[in-house]
Amino acid sequence: MKREARPIKIDRRLTGANIIDEPLQQVIQFSLRDYVQYWYYTLSDDESFLLEIRQALQYALVQFSARSKETDWQPYFTTRLVDDFGTHLRVFRKAQQRITEKGDQMKDQAEELVNTFFEVEVEMEKDICRDLVCTSPKDEEGFLRDLCEVLLYILLPPGDFQNKIMRYFVREILSRGILLPLINQLSDPDYINQYVIWMIRDSNCNYEAFMNIIKLSDNIGELEAVKDKASEELQYLRSLDTAGDDINTIKNQINSLLYVIKVCDSRIQRLQSGKEIDTVKLAANFGKLCTVPLDHILVDNVALQFFMDYMQQTGGQAHLFFWMTVEGYRVTAQQQLEVLQSRQKDGKHQTNQTKGLLRAAAFGVYEQYLSEKASPRVNIDDNLVAKLAETLNHEDPTPEIFDDIQRKVYELMLRDERFYPSFKQNVLYVRMLAELDMLKDPSFRGSDDGEGESFNGSPTGSINLSLDDLSNVPPDETVQLLAYISDTVYADYDPYAVAGVCNDHGKTYALYAITVHRRNQNSEETWKTYRRYSDFHDFHMRITEQFESLANILKLPGKKTFNNMDREFLEKRKKDLNAYLQLLLSPEMMKACPALAHYVYDFLENKAYSKGKGDFARKVPPLMQKTYSDPDHCRVAATIDDNVDDNIPLRVMLLLMDEVFDLKERNQWLRRNIKNLLQQLIRATYGDTINRKIVDHVDWMTSPEQVADAVKRFRDAFWPNGILAETVPRRDKAIRMRTRVAGKTKLLEVMPDELKHIIGAETTRKGILRVFEMFQHAQLNKRMVYVFLERFLETLFPQNKFHELFNKLHSRSKQMQRYKQRLHYTQAPSLQKR
Repeated sequence: MKREARPIKIDRRLTGANIIDEPLQQVIQFSLRDYVQYWYYTLSDDESFLLEIRQALQYALVQFSARSKETDWQPYFTTRLVDDFGTHLRVFRKAQQRITEKGDQMKDQAEELVNTFFEVEVEMEKDICRDLVCTSPKDEEGFLRDLCEVLLYILLPPGDFQNKIMRYFVREILSRGILLPLINQLSDPDYINQYVIWMIRDSNCNYEAFMNIIKLSDNIGELEAVKDKASEELQYLRSLDTAGDDINTIKNQINSLLYVIKVCDSRIQRLQSGKEIDTVKLAANFGKLCTVPLDHILVDNVALQFFMDYMQQTGGQAHLFFWMTVEGYRVTAQQQLEVLQSRQKDGKHQTNQTKGLLRAAAFGVYEQYLSEKASPRVNIDDNLVAKLAETLNHEDPTPEIFDDIQRKVYELMLRDERFYPSFKQNVLYVRMLAELDMLKDPSFRGSDDGEGESFNGSPTGSINLSLDDLSNVPPDETVQLLAYISDTVYADYDPYAVAGVCNDHGKTYALYAITVHRRNQNSEETWKTYRRYSDFHDFHMRITEQFESLANILKLPGKKTFNNMDREFLEKRKKDLNAYLQLLLSPEMMKACPALAHYVYDFLENKAYSKGKGDFARKVPPLMQKTYSDPDHCRVAATIDDNVDDNIPLRVMLLLMDEVFDLKERNQWLRRNIKNLLQQLIRATYGDTINRKIVDHVDWMTSPEQVADAVKRFRDAFWPNGILAETVPRRDKAIRMRTRVAGKTKLLEVMPDELKHIIGAETTRKGILRVFEMFQHAQLNKRMVYVFLERFLETLFPQNKFHELFNKLHSRSKQMQRYKQRLHYTQAPSLQKR
């Protein structure tokens, strides 16, 4: 007898949100259809078994949803996730350092890196290591089965869990049908590279960034893939039958491709020979390095950290710290006196209190650096020190009280062979130039295969590159720079006129527009930049101080105190300044002083001109807090160790910057300045609402709309158009290698210049490329995915002791066993004797 079929009613509610339930039901339906029904119907047409499996899955999802709603996800997304990523990057960085220390002893560097990575992981984690799960497919499948069985035990009713047949089916569907393919995809370096390119798809690839990547690449596969593609494009261009204007475009493209091929060949030969040059020593002996004046070094945070390191090595740190402290004192004293004057105008009198604070600060500077008790003491003219002491004892301190001694200290650092002159010959100076992006790309000599397309150097002129590019050729000398001040326009005193009169806070001054043309072999750029007469004067003082011979050649038009806004006077000054520019840019002048070009380029760049030493004072933290500052804002100056946990964005940004750019190993003064800058940036941008905004963003990420969108993306990825996706064939190696190059180029291109100015161009490049390299190892990516998954489950099920469970599941790790053995013998030396 055949049993009459009963209608099956299914409650389709899962999460309480229809926009989530609908795609989730489709995922369940597709999973049962493709993993169970296709073989089950060959055995039986009884629907009850399928119904029980579906109801079990739905019940588990209902329980999962209920737990999710009760969980506070803010700590997971803002703290644990970032901590885990930072730890993963730290382990990778330490593994790289160990590989570098081992040198050329490894046969397979990629495999050795993975092994070393898990060695460092167990040393850092102490009680867990995930090497087996990440490197052994069999152990990975076993781990996922055990994990899914634990989840089913938590989520299913006891009766359903005891049904072994159904439990095993559900476990296999979850572990091998869903989780394993998903983890493999998220861990695939090629998938990650494509995703990186997609994420920053709006950024166009920059030629200089691309050439940077080629020059920095240590992967022969990448270089060969790029070379083959360039050769293919070159063959195609040479086959074209072109005439007229197109021929020039084609020739430029051919020159560019020839340059790329030459760079790839040179880099491949160097890597294959195993003779990597010591670029720092090579640069130190190069002979034609840029000269950065001392006053530039003192106003640039990146350059200053290297000079500070050098001065500490030579015992001259007291002179530098004194100079910096006086800069800070001067700004603080000026601020205090301005506040005092404004309060006196308002009828408020705090004269004695303010002068007392200034006197205490001035005496503090004197005692720390100039008194007999100072250690180390600034050695300067005793008469000047005695005069200062007399002034401090009998007069009210002024902002300029230390100026005479500060000038002497500056001259000492500038002239004394122990300090600035020797610093320019030191390896730290070369590293400073690299961080400032002032090491230029030397041109490649030679020509192509003789078919008429000769090539010398980069088609786009000099390219800023890393230390690795200092080879045995001179810099490009084909760049021409032309500049002139345009005609004067006086209509309505337009502030953007060619030489207009501007009014800024009651101060009137003339503004000159300079049209600049920059040419090289194959390109030309034109821009306008605006400068005041005071900018010209400051620039003239800088270059004549650096190049003393110019003082007798270059004559800047003199100042005029009265009627300096007169039209006739401005027209004459414009002509004189034009003559000054033409003499400055003449080939004879540039040939006589090659290092002068850097200063000229800086002055004529389309940006605000930075004058002398004044800007540095604003970067030095004041010695005293302002008496009128709001106490609620004092946390900006708090140390990161005391208050970092109370400020989510600061903690996140510092943690990532520490690990990405390895700042903890760098100058602590730089790290402290970066922390202060980030604090001020966050406070200025968001005020006290930043934490609230982050919490709101986390709430948005976990909202029903966003969860529904994630489920739909998962459904469409696994079942496009409702059909189970076929396994995507692995892409060709050459395509994968070129994707790597494109991904790295995009990342370097998207990095803001402000970041390079804060921590240095070379440090920024190395940090970004370190992060990218970390994602090029599937086993290491799996480790990060599993760490995120483990933290997710620990957050979702805080009462189920998942941390202990994961320790047990990973207990068979070979690295963990070896670590415990080493630890055992270290703690019990008596066993070693036996």
